[in-house]
Amino acid sequence: MPKMTMAQALVKFLDNQYVSFDGQETKFVEGIFTVFGHGIVVGLGQALDEDPGSLRVFQGKNEQGMAHAAMAFAKMNNRRKIIACASSIGPGSANMVTAAATATVNNVPLLLFPADTFSTRQPDPVLQQFEQADSLSITTTDAFRPVARYWDRITRPEQLMSAMINAMRALTDTANAGAVIIALPQDVEGETYDYPESFFAKRVHRIARITPNAEELNDIAEALLAAKKPLVIAGGGVRYSEAGETLEQFCEAFNIPFAETQSGKSAVHSSHALNLGGVGVTGNAPANAIAKEADVIVGVGTRFSDFTTASKSLFRADAKFVTINTDRFDAYKLDAVKCVADAKLALTRLGEQLAESGYRTAYTTEIPDVKKAWDEEVQRLADYHYGEGFEPLIKARYEATIPEFIEVFGSSLTQTEALLKIRSLIAPDAVAVAASGSLPGDMQRLWTTDEKDSYNMEYGYSCMGYEIAGAFGSKLAKPDKEVYAFVGDGAFLMLHSELVTSLQENAKINVVLFDNAGFGCINNLQMSNGIGNLATEFRKRDNNGDLLGSLLHIDYAKVGEGYGCKAYSVHTLEELEYAIEDAKKQTVSTLIDVKVLPKTMTDGYGAWWHTGLASTSNKPSVQEAYKIKAENLSKARKY
Repeated sequence: MPKMTMAQALVKFLDNQYVSFDGQETKFVEGIFTVFGHGIVVGLGQALDEDPGSLRVFQGKNEQGMAHAAMAFAKMNNRRKIIACASSIGPGSANMVTAAATATVNNVPLLLFPADTFSTRQPDPVLQQFEQADSLSITTTDAFRPVARYWDRITRPEQLMSAMINAMRALTDTANAGAVIIALPQDVEGETYDYPESFFAKRVHRIARITPNAEELNDIAEALLAAKKPLVIAGGGVRYSEAGETLEQFCEAFNIPFAETQSGKSAVHSSHALNLGGVGVTGNAPANAIAKEADVIVGVGTRFSDFTTASKSLFRADAKFVTINTDRFDAYKLDAVKCVADAKLALTRLGEQLAESGYRTAYTTEIPDVKKAWDEEVQRLADYHYGEGFEPLIKARYEATIPEFIEVFGSSLTQTEALLKIRSLIAPDAVAVAASGSLPGDMQRLWTTDEKDSYNMEYGYSCMGYEIAGAFGSKLAKPDKEVYAFVGDGAFLMLHSELVTSLQENAKINVVLFDNAGFGCINNLQMSNGIGNLATEFRKRDNNGDLLGSLLHIDYAKVGEGYGCKAYSVHTLEELEYAIEDAKKQTVSTLIDVKVLPKTMTDGYGAWWHTGLASTSNKPSVQEAYKIKAENLSKARKY
């Protein structure tokens, strides 16, 4: 029974955890990200300094950023490898709460070790301690409880054993992976205990495929056999089950079209004849058109977010829903006929049952017809140049703003032509990372992904600031791939600290920054609902005291150069092509500052989104917007 500190025991335990999936065994914990502070540097820091084993220590620059990087690393390893994250107490801990929520919403394993106040309370209030007068047991780390899959606080060193075994249980749960929080009181980190050798033995956590129940499978088969025009929606569960080819073969066998959620994109091939592309609010015209006519919707590994269902307005009122999901909670969504099971196993067995019945859908030319029309729309967007039939999404304000933007920034590039040009230039297996703003909509519609797991979109939480950290984490997971972070200027300003860490680690990423001088996506939402242009563009304050003065001009390329990146300023398609091609030759991280006209992103394609618009207003424009909302809401499913 070796005598060691709690922190030393934690490091040794982490170094001996493995997972096995389909018989393939891999080491689970790659290392630990940390921003050292007084609450952790002499405890866990001492343990890592003395004997880290095979764990790598990564130096984060911002606690939220490093946790986003760890999340992306886990996602790109299909949840079979993780990097833990450790922070000091107080603000260091609180900075990781957003990342914890992001991981839990997306069902991605994220192991966090926020330091905590003294268990003995002897020095209270210790530096950075949050004191709650109603209970001295409450600390900053309690803020993680609502966003964690598992939460624990080690107030005695021997509690580490049960806490970490439960942590591994939660982290390897296919249905409910997410953030696991193990709070470390800073005095307990250094306390000694005689730990049994068995605690440090190699553990292999088997990630088992959930076998479908025969009766549930029969229910689904019965629903599909009655369907004439079903639609399959591939979610993130298809990706993590590695069921992409199985889903394609299933759909081929019965002539069933399929669509993708943001999480499901790159689990299946974009070029597949039955793939309609993204569905819902950020979806394509083909998927949304077929979805509106489908009589049975088969959700495979999706949680049916409001963007996927267009706030439950996209489908026929009499459409029946079928779900295949490892999470019983998500399987029950939309009052569905459910099968709680692994996607790959369920689709395989369901296919066998349907084949025995000689099932075939009633689709004739509908699928190739909508896909052909979409190809024409994509070409139109690729040629969507300013001055050539160009029409901004919201005319009113931008008839004056666009000439102003061109004058200030010297660019008339549209966002769609720039994005499609980039897609044509970079490698098919390059990893694309994004999360927020208008880019997720453009990318779900326009970005092609014929290489498996080449698309890392965080859209469960749509967390601004994930993009660059996520690209860094993706590069750590896929060091042989080119990785591109697609980020708006608003999200870049919010969090880009791990760009520096990518330079430190010689982990080259390419940051493609779309600068439209503001929070363009939210400005769209604001103005399309009759609201004034309030604090969503990056403008100076004018003489009236309003934020409607001149546009801010920020040279983001110089920011990148200051950090040590190779940087480019882009105002034309020719400059963009040069930047992308030259960036491929670089060995350091790059930043490509692309100035794009506001309001030149994709929009619409037949989906509605429910937002909390004011029901009472003196503005006729808001009254009209609310009337449209009420009309759409009356047609949507109620639950």
